[in-house]
Amino acid sequence: MQWKNSVAVLCLAVSPALALAGPEAGDRLFTLTGSGASDSDFDNNTSSVSFDLGKFYSDRTAFGLRQSVGFADSENDSSWSGATRVFTDYHFDAGNWQPFIGANIGGIYGDGVDETFFAGPEAGVKYYVMPKTFITVQAEYQVFFDSASEANDNFDDGAWAYSAGIGFNF
Repeated sequence: MQWKNSVAVLCLAVSPALALAGPEAGDRLFTLTGSGASDSDFDNNTSSVSFDLGKFYSDRTAFGLRQSVGFADSENDSSWSGATRVFTDYHFDAGNWQPFIGANIGGIYGDGVDETFFAGPEAGVKYYVMPKTFITVQAEYQVFFDSASEANDNFDDGAWAYSAGIGFNF
């Protein structure tokens, strides 16, 4: 019986901290993601890193800037690419889980890249492992265009971008 009382007291003591998990209006946002891949001989390698810097203007709505940089190295060539975009996301409060939907618009540039604009929807989820620290997964659909009239025509020819990483509210 003693251990049951101890577990009940522990749950009650921890529950206020768990209830405070997630963003608050005025919080700043920083997220860092990365990825890489190589073939079995390490002759062909790719890597990328991305970060978000933003602000929560309400408990649920964030605006910010996202920067991505990628590098590819093969036996015959190497290249880099980058993408810079602004984003807005709306978060659904589900306790430690914070699913979100949003949109972004920006540009892509680099070696061997058709430098152009892109825009599109995004969605993901953040899981708060601590009151202001989270892990996140996200997907963006990017529609490329040089002018507004091209955006509608190019919708079916877009690209998906995925990311997973860690983030902080401060």
